[in-house]
Amino acid sequence: MNSDRMHVLVVGATGSVGRLVVEEAAARGHAVRALVRDARKAARVLRDVDVVEGDLTRPDTLTAAVEQVDAIVFTHGSDGAGKIGAEQVDYGGVRNVLAALAGRQVRIALMTSIGVTNRDGAYNRQTEAHDWKRRSERLVRSSGLPYTIVRPGWFDANEPDEHRLVFLQGDRRHAGDPSDGVIARRQLAQVLVASVTSPPAASKTFELVATLGPAPMDLDPLFAVLELDRPSEPDAVHDLADMPVSDEPARVRADLDTLRLGSTKAR
Repeated sequence: MNSDRMHVLVVGATGSVGRLVVEEAAARGHAVRALVRDARKAARVLRDVDVVEGDLTRPDTLTAAVEQVDAIVFTHGSDGAGKIGAEQVDYGGVRNVLAALAGRQVRIALMTSIGVTNRDGAYNRQTEAHDWKRRSERLVRSSGLPYTIVRPGWFDANEPDEHRLVFLQGDRRHAGDPSDGVIARRQLAQVLVASVTSPPAASKTFELVATLGPAPMDLDPLFAVLELDRPSEPDAVHDLADMPVSDEPARVRADLDTLRLGSTKAR
């Protein structure tokens, strides 16, 4: 495991997962910066952290947050804000942070959700949250940045003896309930933070669940056996091909084209 100290920006730092990511990153010796909407409120839950105010829906407020960072961990979510919130926050937040980077190279860890490719379930039909999270994944893959995308199971629905981590690919668990898989928020935070310094975690997307057994001591072997995403494909390896880019809204296609162009120029 590469244990080099990094300057890590946590997006969604005051959320239930984000706070644990802040703790985990600090425990690993990283310098942590928290992107928050209200620094005064954030001070109640985040201590000894570089706090920067910014609004994910306003690109002009994000420049200071990304300055001199080596890695970004996205744990934000629209929290039931409906279709508009899903687009503006789940998707738009990733787009705006990537734009603020202005081509600088950083390591990305993006948290989405198990079942993110399930377009037909009641949840996605009502909120479009899966579709917009999936589009945010596509932004990260198109950026040319080194990344890991983690699709966690249901938070903290695991039993006390369910801590053996299982990494899956293909996103075929679409029940829409904890039978899809469960994961402790703290273990999710550990995986997200570990991924930004793990060479075998780069360019990989996976679903994260836990089963009966102890927690692993080293995550690199789990990262290493995963298949790489295909560089020319918008979705993760083995994902369902049920959301063609050609059918996407024009604004989404434009965002992807902008990122690809920027990635090509950077190379």
